[in-house]
Amino acid sequence: MVVQLCPGSNPLDLSDACIRTSLGAIVPAALILALCLFPIPWVPAFARPLTNAIASPFRSFLTLREAEALDTQGEKSGDVVVDDTVPLWRTVLLSFVALVQALVWSAAGAYNIITNKADIWTGIAQLLIAATWIYASCKPIFWPKPTIHFDLFTLFVLHFVFGIILLGGTLYEYEVFGVPLPPYLPFLGLIFNLVAILVVITVVGNMPFELPSNRIKKEDIYVKHSPEDYATMWEWITFSWVYPLITRGSNMTMAEDDVWKLSPTQQSRPVFIKFSTIIRSSLLRRLWAANSKDLLLDFSLTYVSVIFTYASPFFLKRILDAITLPTAENRSQAYIYALLAFLCTLLKAEADVQHLWFGRRAATRMRVELMAAIYDKALKRQDYSGIIDKDKAKEAADKKAGIKAVENPTADDPKAGADVGKIVNLMAVDANRIAMMISGAYFIYGSPFEIIIATTFLYNLLGLSAFAGFVVLLAGWPLNSFVTKRSIRIQKGVSASRDKRMAVLNELISAVKFIKFFAWEDRWIKRTMDARGVEMNWMVKARINSVMFSMIWTSAPILVSLISFFTFVYQGNQLTVSVAFTSIALFSMIRQPLNVIPAWIVQILQTGVALKRIETYLEEDEVDEQVSSIKKARAPYVDGEDDTLSIENGFFKWNEVPEKPEENSKAKGKNHSRTSSSDESVTAVDSEAASIRSSPEDHRFELKDISVRFPEGELSVITGPTASGKTALLMALLGEMTTISGKLTISKNTSKIDENGLMHSISYAAQSPWLRHQSIRDNILFGQPFDEERYNDVVECCALRPDLNILEDGDDTEIGARGVSLSGGQKPRVALAHAVYDRTKCAILDDPLSAVDSHTSRFLYERLFRGPLMANRTVILVTHHVELVLPGTYYLVRMVDGCIDAKGTVKDLRAQGILDHIAQDSAAEVREEEPIAATESPVEAQEDDAEAETSAESNKKPRKLVKDEHREAGGVKWSIYNAYLKASSYRTWFMLGILIVCSQSLGVTEKLWVRRWGQAYDDGAELGPHIMAPPVLTENEALMNGYVPYHDHRHYSNNYFHINASGFNPITLPDVHEHPLFYVGIYAMIGFATATVSILSIAIQFNGALKASRSIFRKLLTGVVHATMRWHDVTPAGRMLNRFGKDIETIDTNLAASLSAVNSSLATFAAAIITVVVFFPIFLIPAVAIGFFYRLLALGYLKTGRDLRRMESNSRSPIFSGFSELLEGIVTVRAFSAEQRFLDDLHDKIDVTTKMWYNFWMTNRWLLLNFDGLGGLAVLTTTLLALSGYVSAGTAGLCITSAMTFTSSVYWACRFWTALELDLNSVERVVEYLDLPQEPPAVIESSRPPAYWPSSSTKEGLLTVEDLVIKYSPELPPVLHNVSFTLNARERIGLLGRTGSGKSTLAMSILRFVDPVSGRILIDGIDISTIGVHDLRSRLTFIPQDATLFSGTLRDNLDPFSEHEDSECLDVLYRVQMLSQSAHQSLHNSRTPSRASTPDDLASSAASMAVTDVSMDSKTTITLDTQVSAGGTNFSQGQRQLIAMARALLRRSAIIVLDEATSSIDFDTDAKIQATIREEFTDSLLLTVAHRLRTVIDYDRLIVLDAGEIAEFDTPLNLIQKENGIFRTMCLKSGTFTELEAAAKAKAERDVANAKA
Repeated sequence: MVVQLCPGSNPLDLSDACIRTSLGAIVPAALILALCLFPIPWVPAFARPLTNAIASPFRSFLTLREAEALDTQGEKSGDVVVDDTVPLWRTVLLSFVALVQALVWSAAGAYNIITNKADIWTGIAQLLIAATWIYASCKPIFWPKPTIHFDLFTLFVLHFVFGIILLGGTLYEYEVFGVPLPPYLPFLGLIFNLVAILVVITVVGNMPFELPSNRIKKEDIYVKHSPEDYATMWEWITFSWVYPLITRGSNMTMAEDDVWKLSPTQQSRPVFIKFSTIIRSSLLRRLWAANSKDLLLDFSLTYVSVIFTYASPFFLKRILDAITLPTAENRSQAYIYALLAFLCTLLKAEADVQHLWFGRRAATRMRVELMAAIYDKALKRQDYSGIIDKDKAKEAADKKAGIKAVENPTADDPKAGADVGKIVNLMAVDANRIAMMISGAYFIYGSPFEIIIATTFLYNLLGLSAFAGFVVLLAGWPLNSFVTKRSIRIQKGVSASRDKRMAVLNELISAVKFIKFFAWEDRWIKRTMDARGVEMNWMVKARINSVMFSMIWTSAPILVSLISFFTFVYQGNQLTVSVAFTSIALFSMIRQPLNVIPAWIVQILQTGVALKRIETYLEEDEVDEQVSSIKKARAPYVDGEDDTLSIENGFFKWNEVPEKPEENSKAKGKNHSRTSSSDESVTAVDSEAASIRSSPEDHRFELKDISVRFPEGELSVITGPTASGKTALLMALLGEMTTISGKLTISKNTSKIDENGLMHSISYAAQSPWLRHQSIRDNILFGQPFDEERYNDVVECCALRPDLNILEDGDDTEIGARGVSLSGGQKPRVALAHAVYDRTKCAILDDPLSAVDSHTSRFLYERLFRGPLMANRTVILVTHHVELVLPGTYYLVRMVDGCIDAKGTVKDLRAQGILDHIAQDSAAEVREEEPIAATESPVEAQEDDAEAETSAESNKKPRKLVKDEHREAGGVKWSIYNAYLKASSYRTWFMLGILIVCSQSLGVTEKLWVRRWGQAYDDGAELGPHIMAPPVLTENEALMNGYVPYHDHRHYSNNYFHINASGFNPITLPDVHEHPLFYVGIYAMIGFATATVSILSIAIQFNGALKASRSIFRKLLTGVVHATMRWHDVTPAGRMLNRFGKDIETIDTNLAASLSAVNSSLATFAAAIITVVVFFPIFLIPAVAIGFFYRLLALGYLKTGRDLRRMESNSRSPIFSGFSELLEGIVTVRAFSAEQRFLDDLHDKIDVTTKMWYNFWMTNRWLLLNFDGLGGLAVLTTTLLALSGYVSAGTAGLCITSAMTFTSSVYWACRFWTALELDLNSVERVVEYLDLPQEPPAVIESSRPPAYWPSSSTKEGLLTVEDLVIKYSPELPPVLHNVSFTLNARERIGLLGRTGSGKSTLAMSILRFVDPVSGRILIDGIDISTIGVHDLRSRLTFIPQDATLFSGTLRDNLDPFSEHEDSECLDVLYRVQMLSQSAHQSLHNSRTPSRASTPDDLASSAASMAVTDVSMDSKTTITLDTQVSAGGTNFSQGQRQLIAMARALLRRSAIIVLDEATSSIDFDTDAKIQATIREEFTDSLLLTVAHRLRTVIDYDRLIVLDAGEIAEFDTPLNLIQKENGIFRTMCLKSGTFTELEAAAKAKAERDVANAKA
């Protein structure tokens, strides 16, 4: 068509005036036609589904309005309203200018048609242009809108481009060909056309994309809210909306609030709500459905960018050709090409910024979607905390039975039943990996396209021989795929081993106190280092793999070019300079995309592994809707729900990971091999094997045949011996156990409130209290509104008032993670207060009375359980104190071994006579107690005065227990660099420096050799260089994103080849025409040398990195483990885990690469500058000016980016510490229906960390755009200088290319520098933990105690305390004042006092957890502050209140250093009632007995056996190989304490400190254990911190502490008879005064008898 319009010319030849006019009319007109046709629904009905399917990926996932609406749902604020008024002036201006244009063009067109009959087309073209302007004038009037008109903007841009072409073409013809200018009026018209278009473009370009709604104040937009949504077109194109953030960052150190919030379309809550509504068959599809538009745009814009990348070298070649043959026409064309090249650079920069923005938005959203989904799942999934790792158990069993472990290829595949460490990893590492993969995905799109372009060029140059080289690639493919497959296996290994190491660390950090009690630090450090060792081995494998990769991909391109040249010459062609250089440049261009492909194949596969892990986790079993308030909220509400708590015919078991079907058959087979352990005829070997084989299944508990309905509004009590399933019954009621059969009814509906103002929901106080890291008040409120009167009642009734008065900050005292700063008796009461405060219909309380002393438990019973706070509430209480609570109990359930032994109302049970078994008759005690009720203790009276005093100072700020996480300010200190360089050894970096210099000089040698080769062809001739673009940019972008981490570090390979043939020739080289292969050979040698250098430097760098990783991790670990107890109390576990997780991972993987990248980019920069200075000094003038701007931009970016990245690291910690905290307390959270609140809290935390991450990348894009612009400018100035005729063509080529290298190396030096600073941020955070306050040395060689110390045979005091004063930290008041006493060997001493009086502190100071401010403690004559803590603690035994077990076997827990025989271990288990007689016998016989049983043993054990016949034998079998899960959660609390006792029995120290460890054990077992203690610990000095008076009433002496001083110290009998004594008061309040007095008298009589004897 065009050919007819303008006969005889090429349709793209812009030098022809006719073509210019035609294009200028047809293109805009076509656009308008399309716009007018588009709204008409022309698709027939049958094709609609197809068009929908095609269009759906292009729809927006979440619009701004939708996001705001979703966000307001949570806040209950009004609807989102947007003010839509359109400013009148804008409408008038746009329409007026367009109308004038339309009129002028119509006039011109009409005039042309009439006057110029020969050439009607010109007139028609002008009328077409007029038509487009008519559209432009109607649009703002008939379809006004305040936001940007994209159609008008596009139209005006087209008009602007063609306006320039029309005017420029006219001038060009006049200048070059001398064509006369058109008449005066049309020429002015062309100029004014451009001016008018500029005006409307400016106006339209300044219209915003979106308007702020009523939720956002206009003035907050650049301060609090991201301007991204409200930016105008110009701000968007120049990315200047980011600039305010950068000015803010460069003027000050930013705080969190200085960074604006994310756009609502990327905030966690709206994105996650929308994402949850998407249902697809796999996680991958869901992610695609949510992000398809961004990914497709990223994809298409990448191609645009690649095209522009290849356009600028195309123009440069034209420029150089023009310089070579200088004619007037060529010179003017060269100027045009220079401007076009500059324009291409800018357009490429724009395309880059846009496609990177879309990719980054998709990545941000995916990261948010995955993190929120993982958290949301954690709120709904079954609680797997008590699960043991079956694989581990099996491995251990196999090892023991001598079976070789089989290498299992799927061992590291993702499995269900993730533990805390793994779930945190999914969130920290895997979700991040997927996001990073997406943000860098454009490599995969762009590479094939680049390869195609380059290959086409090569074919044009070399013909078929170009493809000969590609044979190498095909040949190397199998090798490559082998390395790739191996890397996947390695990646799985690394992930799995990292999970395992994090699990060990998690266990270590959570039980660090316990590990210190027993002086086991070294063993745990070894255990962690072993796990770390496995991980390091995998990392070494990964590094070796990477080096192999680099070898393949650095040598491949060299071989390719060699073989191609060889074939080319062999066919008899002449390898001239132009062919050689252009093809060399093309081959090196192909190298980069070829490198990217395999690296990305690995990357994709690794991301696949991460996706699979997350998907496996998201598919785990969930609790049902009755339990999870989130699921219920999403499910429809059913009316007429049953309001009671009941179970009908229930069978329950603990949650287990469902096994895959093929494993099940095996497991069944295994089960048949179990032998009944009481059958003693089994031979030793058999039963050993059987017990091992069945060990994964053995310690498993079930609730059988449970039917129970708890009466509404009454107190129900559940009781039963230790490990009979009381807690399990509560778990079943809460829906946290797997229901095998039966029906469970839970009434949970927080919106339904009954007549007493109680919600239909449950509050729950767990046996081991779950407290959050907040103030005491926040823990009690747990997110409920504060009601002062109720709050005070609750504090009063839970007996917390005295404690809060003692604590300096009262209820604002911050509790550390897991409640560390509270005493053992305070924790359960805070948790209890939390359960009572919530206005719930039903309260489930798991043994809250066990850890408190007797008068507190009576107080709780009277004031709380019988008081108004519990009126009308269904209370289910697990307790051993049946006789205490019986009077107020309505319903009672007794559990034995997983079954209900007896149940019913107390009246019925009493009538049936069952009650007498359960509790000794309580009537006597009640009578006993009545007369005493009047004499209230003197303690309380004093407290009221104390209260009056404290209220005066109540307005001071509470002291923070946990300091906010430290954040460095300013640049990274040299000491940090030094710490890393030192850790990786200076030698490494020295060698790397030498290699970088080598590599740069090889680059220069390569250029010089190529120049020499060119001269050989044609001595003395000036040859134009052949130039191609550098693949520098894309490759570095890859490195930046942390990908292609180890491939081809030659960012400095400068792929411009310059020949400057002004040399002389001292060495005679063979003739190039006869021996072309000689030149190729030397070129190849240089190439291989470069490759070798590059591989060597990678290997050295890896070696250094591994060294550093090893030493830094070890230092960090020992530092943290040996840190003081106080430091552990005030540092949340999440912070430590973040150091061990994310920061160590950064040091492991990125740091060394970043450092060497900085070095090499600085080297390239230096090389470029030297080249320019030598050849083209005049360039220094513009270079200085441009350099100044570079520095400005770079500094702003560095400062802002540094702050953002630091805040991102710090804001990540709370997510993970909060997350692991949530996983531990998930049962509590679900019971309280508080999941939604936790989810909202998470959304806020994610938003904070994401806004830092996202804004960091935005500043980075801003820098990229500006640097690209400056770079283009630098190249333009150089080109114009070169064109001005100062230099010859050869030098001109050299200068232009050096200018290019210069600009790209500046950008990369800047990016890498920031990346390095960010990675060093991790080193900085780790180094901060390397000098923690450490405990006193473990062993002081010069003063080690003798082997027998402390000895029980010492006559005078074994333990002497003199004037002890103790503070927890210098600024706190003392906890103990001037305490002095002496205890003798083999005495049994009780330590009493109300909660918070300093009992535990005193016990801790004996173990030197706190060093005295003044005074001293002597043990057996040695001052304990003079010997090492390891020596001290390993010689004493401390049994803490909360017994902690570690994952491993039971045997590892009892005897971690394997110092004892199996039989001894079994003995102690038997003595603490963990094994029944028969089980003990059978296990004993199956092992060789280590000592003959004495008749005494048998007699004493028979005596204690008589009582426990029924309850014990039915217990689940326990052997030494029973697996223990982390934290011992597969044993009940009581069993854990028994195991802790067994540990102490095994150690047999001369001093045993017992922090009443019997609190969670039923009275029967307790009585037996007390007997055990009396019999077994006869040789030891026993110091018991007691809560139950009957425990210590028959001890030798009692110490009573009050407010940190010794109030009373005497024998029990003297104290119980002392008028108004504290001990006597306690006994009176306990309600069992007569019994206690009798016991004390009996003890005194025995002592007298013994003395006589």
